[in-house]
Amino acid sequence: MAKTEETGRVDEPVARLGELRRERGGGWPAVGALAAGTFTVVTSEMLPVGLLTPIGRDLRISDGTAGLTVTVTGLVAAVAAPLLTLLVARRDRRMVLTVLMAMLAAANLLASYAPNVAVLLVARVLVGLGMGGVWAIAAGLAVRLVPQRRVAAATSLVFSGVAAASVLGVPAGAFIGELGGWRASFAAMAAVCGVVAVAMAVLLPPLPAAGPVRLGGVLRLFRLASVRTGLLLVALLVTGHFTAYTYVRPVLEEVAGAGAGQISTLLLAFGVAGLVGNFAAGAGAARSPRGTLLLICGVLAGAVLLLPVLGRDAGVPGAATAVAVWGLAYGGVSVSTQTWLMASAPGAREAASALFVAVFNGAIALGALTGGRAADGWGVVGVMWLGGALAAGALVTAGTGRAPGGAEEG
Repeated sequence: MAKTEETGRVDEPVARLGELRRERGGGWPAVGALAAGTFTVVTSEMLPVGLLTPIGRDLRISDGTAGLTVTVTGLVAAVAAPLLTLLVARRDRRMVLTVLMAMLAAANLLASYAPNVAVLLVARVLVGLGMGGVWAIAAGLAVRLVPQRRVAAATSLVFSGVAAASVLGVPAGAFIGELGGWRASFAAMAAVCGVVAVAMAVLLPPLPAAGPVRLGGVLRLFRLASVRTGLLLVALLVTGHFTAYTYVRPVLEEVAGAGAGQISTLLLAFGVAGLVGNFAAGAGAARSPRGTLLLICGVLAGAVLLLPVLGRDAGVPGAATAVAVWGLAYGGVSVSTQTWLMASAPGAREAASALFVAVFNGAIALGALTGGRAADGWGVVGVMWLGGALAAGALVTAGTGRAPGGAEEG
C-alpha cells in the first residue's frame, strides 16, 4: 500500500495508479498517438511564429500585436490545464483526448477564415483550451501504456512531438504560408488535428482516471521543494526561450539578412536539432535531472545571446549555427523538466503534469508578451538579450535549487 511522505496515510490515488500500471495496454501504437497529439497541439500553438510577418501585413497590425496570437493561446492553456484536469477527473482519458483534439480542429478552421484580429484571437483562445487539456493529460500517460522498463523511452517519444512540431510543423506551416497564404496553413492544421483525433480514438485503449484529481492535492505539491524548483526552471527557461523565439523571424531577416525561403530552412534546422536534443535529454534526465538541466540552461543561454552577434558578423551561416545549437538545447527542455517533476511527485503524476503544463504555457504567453514589448521598445536585438538573461537565471536555479530525490522541505 502506498503512503504519503507527510502523513503516512494510505494514498488511494497512488494505490489506484499501481493497479492501472498492472492493466497496461495499447503499447507503442498508443504512445505514437500521444506523440502525434503533442506534435499537433504544439504546432497549433506555435503556427503563428513562422507566419507573423504575413499575418501582420494582411490584418494591418504590428509584429508585437501579431505576437498576441501566441500570447493568448499560452495564457488560456495555462489556466485550462489544471482546470480541465479537475473537471474531467473521472472521465476516460481516451474520450477526453479525442474530444479536445476535435475542438482543436474546429479552432484552426475558424482561424483560417478570420477576417480580422479579433476573430483570430477567439480562435486562438479555443486552441489554448484544447492544447492545455491534451498536453496535461497526455504527458503522464506513458507509464500506463508500456512496461516499466520502457517508460523513459516512451515518455521521450511522447515529448518528441514537441520537437517534431519545430522540425515539421512550424516550418511546414511557414512553407504552406509562402505557397498559399497564412490562412492555408491554419486550414491544413485543422485537417491534421482531425486525423489525430481519429487516431487517438482507434489506437488508445480505455484509460479510466487513475483517481480523483482534487484542487487541494494539486496545491499540496507546492509544499515539495523540488517541485517548486522544477516549476521555477520551467518558468525561466520557457519564458526566456519564447521571449526570443517568437520573434526569431524578424531577427533572422533584419540582423542576418535571411530571405523568406531561408527562414523555413533555418526553422527546420532548429527543429531537427531539437528532436536530437529531446531524446538525448530524455536519456540523460533519467540518470541525472540536475546535470542535464545545467547543460541545457547553459547552452541555451549562450546560443540565444550569440545569435545576433553571429548573424551580424557571419550572416546567415553564423545565424544558422546559433539556431541549430539553440534548437539542440531547447529540444531537451520539455522532457527533462517533466522528468524532474515526475521524480519529485511520483504518486501524483497527473496533478504534477497539470502544474507543469500550466506553468509551461503561462511562460509561453509571458515570453511572447515580454518579447513583443521588447521588440516594440528595444528592437529585435534587445529581445535576444532579454531571452538569454532569463535562460541564465534558469542556470543559477538548476545549480542551487532542490533536486528530486532528496529530503523535502515544507
